[in-house]
Amino acid sequence: MSTVAVAGGTGKLGRAVVNAINAAGKFEVLVLSRQVDNEKSTKTGTRVIAVDYTSSEAIASILEQYQIETLISTLGSFVPAQHEHNLIKGADKSSVTRRYIPNVWGAKHTEEIVAYYPAAAQTLGYLKALESTSLEWTAMHNGFFLDFYVAPEVQSYMSYMAIVVDLKNNFAAIPGSGDVPVVFTHSFDIGRFTAALLTKDKWEEESFIIGDKMTWNEFVRIGQEVKGTNFTVVYDSMEKLKREQVTELPSHPSLYPLFPIPKETLQAMFAHFGIMFENGALDITDHTLNEDFPDIKPRTVRELILEAYAA
Repeated sequence: MSTVAVAGGTGKLGRAVVNAINAAGKFEVLVLSRQVDNEKSTKTGTRVIAVDYTSSEAIASILEQYQIETLISTLGSFVPAQHEHNLIKGADKSSVTRRYIPNVWGAKHTEEIVAYYPAAAQTLGYLKALESTSLEWTAMHNGFFLDFYVAPEVQSYMSYMAIVVDLKNNFAAIPGSGDVPVVFTHSFDIGRFTAALLTKDKWEEESFIIGDKMTWNEFVRIGQEVKGTNFTVVYDSMEKLKREQVTELPSHPSLYPLFPIPKETLQAMFAHFGIMFENGALDITDHTLNEDFPDIKPRTVRELILEAYAA
């Protein structure tokens, strides 16, 4: 049984991926973390290995010591980019590691997106670094995380974070027209597809997952139907979004203290997402893992909103 390691596997998406691989039972799973403690091991139900993300040599040594053939990165969004680059370098230096999934989950970033969302340059840098390695790798694209709208009522390691639609407060600030399709996928379903992907003999450089697909206007209609009430709905124009401004949703003030960035920077990030939604960057039309693994039935937006809010 070959060994898979998940860097950041004690985190939000990381735990979902670790749980799914463990449940599939086809690989031994280890978690890489900056620190090891009994609580982290208990939470994941998986052995946690301490690793120095500042040293590619130290990473390569750990990968070889534990015979890790596949490395999956789920490092947090605010982890220094150099840590991911060191993981890539370490995996390439390792004599046993041959496969790598970088931390680019979500939208497929392009140079066009970088023009208005500078953070996308970071993920493009990861892919460029992988191109110069001998590793087999794939970038996972799953659209937007559905967990943000239904946690904690629906089990998830992520937290509620209203972007565009605030289901808890019956309010929506829709970017642009709201008629562009968006893909929404729950992290547990991402984990199941990732576990299945590990069994494929050959990887493409991009792997796509569709949990569900609909427009924001359709998303709001489902919320209203399930909750049996009309929402307050406003539309943020593209001009407003390009000024890095969004309508503040009722739950936003409680979010600001949770991020290591100022309120204005977080709102600008939400505006960047709004532009991506309206430009179709969160839609998926490519060949998907859903087609490769038809037995995996991801949960839909309606199913999870019903589970979270029908009562």
